[in-house]
Amino acid sequence: MKQDLFQAPDYYNLDDLLSEEHKLVRTAAREWVKRDVSPIIEEYAQKAEFPTQIISGLAEIGAFGPYIPEEYGGAGLDQISYGLIMQEIERGDSGVRSTASVQSSLVMYPIFKYGNEAQRKKYLPKLASGEWMGCFGLTEPNHGSNPSGMETKFKDMGDHYLLNGAKMWISNAPFAQVAVVWAKNEEGRIHGLLVERGMEGFTTPTTHNKWSLRASATGELIFDNVKVPKENLLPNKSGLGAPLGCLDSARFGIAWGAIGAAMDCYDTALRYCKEREQFGKPIGQFQLQQKKLAEMITEITKAQLLAWRLGTLKNEGKATSAQISMAKRNNVDMAIHIAREARQMLGGMGITGEYSIMRHMMNLESVITYEGTHDIHLLITGLDVTGLSAFK
Repeated sequence: MKQDLFQAPDYYNLDDLLSEEHKLVRTAAREWVKRDVSPIIEEYAQKAEFPTQIISGLAEIGAFGPYIPEEYGGAGLDQISYGLIMQEIERGDSGVRSTASVQSSLVMYPIFKYGNEAQRKKYLPKLASGEWMGCFGLTEPNHGSNPSGMETKFKDMGDHYLLNGAKMWISNAPFAQVAVVWAKNEEGRIHGLLVERGMEGFTTPTTHNKWSLRASATGELIFDNVKVPKENLLPNKSGLGAPLGCLDSARFGIAWGAIGAAMDCYDTALRYCKEREQFGKPIGQFQLQQKKLAEMITEITKAQLLAWRLGTLKNEGKATSAQISMAKRNNVDMAIHIAREARQMLGGMGITGEYSIMRHMMNLESVITYEGTHDIHLLITGLDVTGLSAFK
């Protein structure tokens, strides 16, 4: 099995801004990734299979609902701790981070924020421990960047709701025990419903032939006259703002996670260029290679500062959706450029499973699209600074 030699860059001594708890949380996640993810992830990516045996480990390092209170099974940590865990997991693989992000921000978060006490007690402890896995149904075949146009609907049948429709590109769908599904009622108002595996008419076909997030399970959610108990409706928030609030939490985690992928590509390229010789000297001695490395560490440092400041604002309850959107767009864009440059530095070796770079590069092609595309996030920032909507 491949040895993980990763050393995290910290060019601006950002560790000085972290608490001892932050560092302990990060260390636990980093050591787990080195031990349980890095040695196997290339094999599972090649097989296009999610390594389900790591679910218990994700739970043990607090990756499921880190900021959910301990009374519901969460770790009760702050937002920077959540970000650091996502950073370390994505340093291992974006698909594994997606699994944890969905569980935390898109399943546990809405149940905690929008659910009632009975729903919290029923679902959150099982999700925090990894006994149950969850998924989030918002994107549809005909509605991605425009979720308000969703066609999935439910009717009030007196003693239950009748749900019909379909969702697409759903992480964790093939093995999730519960889905947080967003659908319109008869008046066209969007609500969240908790749909459990085993409900008649509910199926989760797996999405095959992916070139990205290959070590992550992706699927569809199909609802064919599914009878959903009335107590499974999330009662405390409705409208499009409800799922978008979940996306804010997920995008925050991605802003941190992308840094992990970039760090891994940079660290791999740095080590390689010191060892690989051409024309009688290490390639790291050539100006063009040093230019690439200098730009990489500069962009990583800027992204670290952006994420840390955003985490501080989020802890204070001051982070806006637009600020989160900016960090997600910037940091993923940064990571994908670093992956591409690092791939070039390794030449032909950069495309093999001997190194992590090509896998990161392919994964980031999904990360730059999901939870809001690169272009949509630019328009969110444009709306925020001008007050003029380009969506109308």
